[in-house]
Amino acid sequence: MKIGFTGLDIPEGKIKYSDDKLNSLVEKDNPNKVSPFFVEFIKDDYISTEAIIINNDNLIDLLILDIEKIENRLNRVIDPTEKDLLKKCLNILESEKPLNCIDINDDEKKIILELAPHSFKPIIISKNNFNINSLIKETLKKAKYIFFYTTGKTESRGWLIKENSDIITCASKIHSDLARGFIKGDVVSFDDYMKHYNFKDCKSKGIAKVVDKNYIIQDGEIIEIRFNV
Repeated sequence: MKIGFTGLDIPEGKIKYSDDKLNSLVEKDNPNKVSPFFVEFIKDDYISTEAIIINNDNLIDLLILDIEKIENRLNRVIDPTEKDLLKKCLNILESEKPLNCIDINDDEKKIILELAPHSFKPIIISKNNFNINSLIKETLKKAKYIFFYTTGKTESRGWLIKENSDIITCASKIHSDLARGFIKGDVVSFDDYMKHYNFKDCKSKGIAKVVDKNYIIQDGEIIEIRFNV
């Protein structure tokens, strides 16, 4: 995940996210390999990044960029529905709030996404007295991301996915063959997994639930995929 930042003392480049759940799984399973999640921080980049962390003193500069973009569009637009939406956006921005707090429907969202305003992305307003791990955690939550996990003696790994992703999406993150040959999934909550010896133990005791391809993964769940290709 790429995160843009402005006005904060954050080192540029990739930073490992210290994931409490993954750390617990590693301590429990003692795997041969650990694959943590990394965030890439890019200074003053609002375009190629998925979220933005910004010092409150710099927020207005970001909003001005969006104001100029929307005013330019407003001068050319003819459709009255879009015109009303753009005026609504300007009111939000001129009140010094980012556009991600605007209340809109799906059709209006499509119009805004075409304009690609910077402040429609997840925005975290911070000061320099931050904890980097807490800042990453807050950004992931604001961007509506969660983790699922795979773990055992071979490897423990956290996988980042959007909220409301189904298990097929998760399977494809691990390997395309798992999604292509998906049969069933076995899923255990993090808390239940930590109370049992390993995944096999969870299955033998009926703790793991068997799910179909439409199952929506919940934050922190540990999964195994049954597949055939």
